[in-house]
Amino acid sequence: VQLVESGGGLVQPGGSLRLSCAASGSFFSINPMGWYRQAPGKERELVATITSSKNTNYAASVKGRFTISRVNAMNTVYLQMDSLKPEDTAVYYCNAVYRLGFGSGDSNVWGQGTQVTVSS
Repeated sequence: VQLVESGGGLVQPGGSLRLSCAASGSFFSINPMGWYRQAPGKERELVATITSSKNTNYAASVKGRFTISRVNAMNTVYLQMDSLKPEDTAVYYCNAVYRLGFGSGDSNVWGQGTQVTVSS
């Protein structure tokens, strides 16, 4: 199972970016999917997660500014980031928990990361 991310870049404060992450490979289920980020010198932290039934969870620092969504049929998750701040600057990683078969255990997979820089 692989996760391929896209959509990072440089944006001015107050601007918007949309990240995408598509899962490929063979699996029975993939749930939840989400986004994490890691700023220089800091630990990786949760940004948002979403289940296949579209239940969402957000970090307090992004609630009201970021929106996570998911297209189950495409095994794709998106992160719409609005009102971006310099402190949102980080490498953003897609994450997913998947099962290879009915009754099998959970496995965890990460994307390669995409840089988001918020600066004037």
